[in-house]
Amino acid sequence: MSEEPLDHLLARVRACRLCEASLPLGPRPVVQASASARILVVGQAPGRRVHASGLPFDDPSGDRLRDWMGIDRAVFYNELLVAAVPMGFCYPGTGPGGDLPPLPECAEAWREALLAKLRGIRLTLVIGQYARRWHLPEARGSLTDTVRGWRQLGPGLLPLPHPSPRNNRWLRRNPWFEEEVVPELKRRVAAALAARGAVSPAGCAGESRSRT
Repeated sequence: MSEEPLDHLLARVRACRLCEASLPLGPRPVVQASASARILVVGQAPGRRVHASGLPFDDPSGDRLRDWMGIDRAVFYNELLVAAVPMGFCYPGTGPGGDLPPLPECAEAWREALLAKLRGIRLTLVIGQYARRWHLPEARGSLTDTVRGWRQLGPGLLPLPHPSPRNNRWLRRNPWFEEEVVPELKRRVAAALAARGAVSPAGCAGESRSRT
């Protein structure tokens, strides 16, 4: 394992220009991490709004994700508690069906080194198909099959559909997700944060909701 400090590694990540020629708005790596983080959120890649703000999940998808998790923005954006390390760190552009896939060069260059530094993670949220391919390479069937089989994956890993409004139809067709998985997600998030003893009740479900 590299002895490079995490803050040095993050500085190199944020200065990365590896995919500059392929990025429509230029490089702006968006990543949040610390060695003390207890929850790892693995998404796809920043959208246009996240590219503009530099904050992961700073959009309607993030509002829904925080609601699913049962935490507010203050907790979510506390890097000492929550790490957000998407499969691609820069906005890849938009195609006919929505945002383009994350560029694979990003994960190949940085992912293993970053994840090796996150030694405090107790819960990893695997969001969408690209995250599933990396974190659950043995998974078979559709993403829906993987999410439905969440009980088989142990307490430290939870697959989720993407919280984008584009997935509203999927959520309507799969009511079991919000009935079964979301309550378990809230419970696991609360347990992971309580294990560190650094979150007040005001940051968790039932006391405060995400605000924008």
